Amino acid sequence: MTLVRTVMREQIKELIIQRILEGTYKPGDRVVELQLVQELGVSQAPVREALRDLEAMRFIETEPYRGARVREVSHEELTESYPVRAALEELAGQLATPRADDEMYSMLEAEMHNMLTAARDNDQHGVLVHDARFHEIIVEAAGNSVLLESWGGLRIEAYTLVSLIKSKLDLVAIANAHLPILDTFRQRDADLTGKVMREHIEHFGSTLFGGIPHD
Repeated sequence: MTLVRTVMREQIKELIIQRILEGTYKPGDRVVELQLVQELGVSQAPVREALRDLEAMRFIETEPYRGARVREVSHEELTESYPVRAALEELAGQLATPRADDEMYSMLEAEMHNMLTAARDNDQHGVLVHDARFHEIIVEAAGNSVLLESWGGLRIEAYTLVSLIKSKLDLVAIANAHLPILDTFRQRDADLTGKVMREHIEHFGSTLFGGIPHD
């Protein structure tokens, strides 16, 4: 029984995260526990536990008598999140390089292809989804659960950052900016891969911050 509830809790958590990242739940929107219970046909316990996990991950926030809402991330938080993400991805690149294999290369190339296709179709959401998955593959390949969990907690800031951009983005350029990462992995130089990944995130962040409205 505990195992079944734990699996259900994880599935519900991932569903809510997906809805946040896709924009179904926007910053400030309520995430109503009873609505999810009725929609998913489950008891309140796994939904409540999933919401508790999401609050710990900083995807949502809860207030007494007002329930759960998708967090609205401030400009200051966004500014602070990118150097942290850059440091985490530098470590991910260093750790993943000696573990990289043909399967990982194929997965990265597939996400690269999908990213470029979405970019050429001017599908911003598609670019962001495949961009995030490209980086997630590398962080997962690092084989460090603490790193993966820490990086995962920053996903919402990264997506919120992009959602706040008012200036036009060159989606093809964003997709192509991932090519040097693929190239350095094939060189199997861990320090170089880490450096390229850090610079990639730092450049992406600095480029985007010009379009973010200040609080």
